[in-house]
Formats: sequence, C-alpha cells, structure tokens
Amino acid sequence: MGSTSTRNNGEGLGRRDLIKRSAALGLITVPTMSFLSACASGSDDSGSKDTSKGKVTKDNPFGVAKNGKLEVVVFKGGYGDDYAKAWEALFAKKWGTKTSHLGTQEITGKLQPRFNGGNPPDVIDDSGAQQIKLDVLFKGGQLLDLQAVLDAPSVDDPSKKVSETLIAGSTDPGLQGGKVVSLNYVYTVWGLWYSGKLFKEKGWAEPKTWDDFLDICKKAKAAGIGGLAHQGKFPYYINLLIMDLIAKTGGLDAMKAIDNLDPKAFVGSDAAKKSIEAVYEIVDQGLLMPGTNGLTHTESQTRWNQYKAAFIPSGSWLENEQLKQTPADFDMKFLPVPLLPGSKLPFEAIRAGSGEPFIIPTKASNKAEAQEFMRLMLSKEWSTSFAKEANSLTILKDGVDPSVKLRPGTQSTVEAVKAAGDANSFNFLYPNWYSEMDVAIQNASNELMSKRIQPAEWLKRAQAAVDKAAKDPASKKNHRA
Repeated sequence: MGSTSTRNNGEGLGRRDLIKRSAALGLITVPTMSFLSACASGSDDSGSKDTSKGKVTKDNPFGVAKNGKLEVVVFKGGYGDDYAKAWEALFAKKWGTKTSHLGTQEITGKLQPRFNGGNPPDVIDDSGAQQIKLDVLFKGGQLLDLQAVLDAPSVDDPSKKVSETLIAGSTDPGLQGGKVVSLNYVYTVWGLWYSGKLFKEKGWAEPKTWDDFLDICKKAKAAGIGGLAHQGKFPYYINLLIMDLIAKTGGLDAMKAIDNLDPKAFVGSDAAKKSIEAVYEIVDQGLLMPGTNGLTHTESQTRWNQYKAAFIPSGSWLENEQLKQTPADFDMKFLPVPLLPGSKLPFEAIRAGSGEPFIIPTKASNKAEAQEFMRLMLSKEWSTSFAKEANSLTILKDGVDPSVKLRPGTQSTVEAVKAAGDANSFNFLYPNWYSEMDVAIQNASNELMSKRIQPAEWLKRAQAAVDKAAKDPASKKNHRA
C-alpha cells in the first residue's frame, strides 16, 4: 500500500505501501460488482489503442515515436506531485511528447469510470486511501506485465538489464500471480517516529525494548503528553506497528504464515497473541494521545508535530508529508519497533521495501511511451530528481547523487536501512495480494484501539479474514518460500 497520503502503504507506504501506502477505513471499500465485472472484460493487450511507430533500438527499446502523447496520473499525497511534473518535462524535452498530468487523491473516483470504459491513462501511481486495488485489477486482466521494462537495457549502464540495477527484492510487492504488474518505486521504511528535540529535552533515550517504550509513554503521560498517537481514522497505520511487532517477535516464519494464509497465522500463533496483547496494553493503560482514535492521518501527525505525543507509526513519507507542519528544530527521527522478550529478530530489524505502486493499464493508448517513461524512472537522473522533490529514496541501487543533502528524518531512515542490512529487512505482501483481508484486519484494529473488542476477538477476526482469503482459488498462485 501506499499510505493514505503517500500508502500500503503502504504504503505505502505500501511509503506508502507501503503504503504503501495503503488502505484506510472509511475511505475504501471492497470494489463493487459493477467494477469487478468491468475489470473482467479486459483480459489482455488486444484492446490496446497504442499507436506508437518509432524505430526500436537499444536506446529506444519500446519504439517511442517523436511528438507522441503520454497521460500520467499520480497520487498527490505525502510525496506531492512536483516530482512527476519534473519527470514529464524531462520526457517531453527528450521525445517532444505532449504530456497530460493529473495529481489527485481521488484515484478510484477519477479512474474507475475510465477503466470501466476501456480508456485508462498510460501511467498511474495507484496509491493512497482510494487506491484501485491491485489484486482486483489483475484479476480483471487490466494490468500490463512489466517484465519487458525490467528486461530492457538500463539507461545508466546499457550492459545491464533494468532489473539488475534495483535493490534486491524491491519488485516482489508488485507480484500478482507470479507476474510483476506494478512497479513499487519508492524504497520505504516503516516503523515509529519521534522528535529528537523532545527526547533531548526530556532526557529520554531511544527505547529498544517494549518495556522501555511503555516507560517513555508513561513518562509522557505524566508530563501531559500522549504516549502514542496514531492515525485513528486510517487503521492501516496502527497495523504497521501490530504487524511489525508480530514479525519481530515470531521471526520471518510468522510473517510468511500471514502472507501464505496459514490456518494458524493468528489464532494459534504465540507471536501474534503476545504482540496484539502488547499493543492493547497501550490502550488499556491510557497511553494513547487523547482523541487520536478519531483523527485523520494529517490531524494526528500535526498534533505529534506540536509535541502532543511522543511516538507515531508511519512510513518514511512522513517527513515530506509534514514539511509545512514540522518545526524547524523538531529533529524528526525514525525508530525500529522495540522488542518484546524472546523476539526472534533483533531491534535493528525493520520493515523496509518498495512502495508507491506505478502501473501501466493493458488498455493504455500509449504503451510504448509508458514503458519508456517507467524505464527512465529507474535512471539515476530521475531517481535523484525524485529525492530532491519528495525527500525519499527509490528502489534504484545508489540511486541518489551523494551531493544531495537529506533531511533529518530521511537521513535517519538511511542509517536504519544500513543497520538492518538485507538479513534483517522484511516486508509483508498480503496487503497487495489480498486487499479484502487487509481491510478486514484494519477494521478489527480500529475496534481494538477504540476498546470495543479485546485481543482474543482481534485474533479471531484476523484469522477469519485469512481463512476467507484462502478459500479463493486465485490465492494458490501466491506463495512465499
């Protein structure tokens, strides 16, 4: 997911991704049957209106014609859309292309009718709270297989394929049925965040254990500050904390059990039980920032920026999203989720991976331009441009010119990624594979944080969502080894 403002989260995150960036209670629903039916009508490229007739060469692997057209739609959330406008200007300068741009948070509202009508845009950043669910689009044959882009020569080093220039595993979140059908472009880190200034003033040390984390929350409460703020109207965010705690407590096997729809992914999982009980302890002890359950992402984050809470969960789009609300001396810092006793992963372990899914519809009118645009996204020039405009990293290895100075929060994520290394970096895939299951777990988390259900009931509801997803024959195509 991208994030609701990046999500899947995200991200984000599914940043979005994550967010990145991402699904959110109240703003997303399971797609209607009319949309499902409409998606099912387009099964391959046969309906394409692509009219590009350029000559195919090593420098022009998709045969882009001069003076063509390209329509780009991006989710205007935590990263804004200035980065895309900069890209489009570079593309137009190179190819003389007439580009059409839309930055919006209403992805479903703006684009669902166009998918239904068979005339979608060429390149889409399908993220945010109103993301059109990738698994639904894939089942309807609406997503172009991006393998040709990954197999194309790298812009920076034509002796290498594009895929050989990317961070290991960064294309995995784009898998549906064994095919890469979305390019999760932003390299996102998910976890907790705090103010370096506040911690210095209070004499608080960065907590590495759950007990130390709770202790700071209690000290914050005693000082008239909330312990944990979360984006209550969008339970995608609190799920970042819950799911990361499960993964760190039970190890990668606990994570894979959820992605692989194990009949004991939640009910019967000691790691899940310990983790959800630990998170509920924050609620039960009154350590939440007052009112946070009823706030949107920006409302909670802004109050956090006003020093009304010690911690908040989010993806690494947070800094850019809060630029206008963050005091100059706030000193934003990233914190890996602290450990419960007996955790199988170390404190340094983080959920890190690609978020912000970019897609090319099978019925895009200008697929050659769209594929070349995506190939150029994975060049150092365009990756550096993104870092400058959006204060975030991309999935391109060493993709940012070292002369670019990063903001404190972004720099702290760079340090966290280095500390974790490949061995201690993990990422969940179920939000992209099983959107209905993701929403059901988010809804359960919303009930838990509002104290309307207890941990045992949360586990039952989460497991029921897993069991329902497992009954779908299409789920057999998705598996993590």
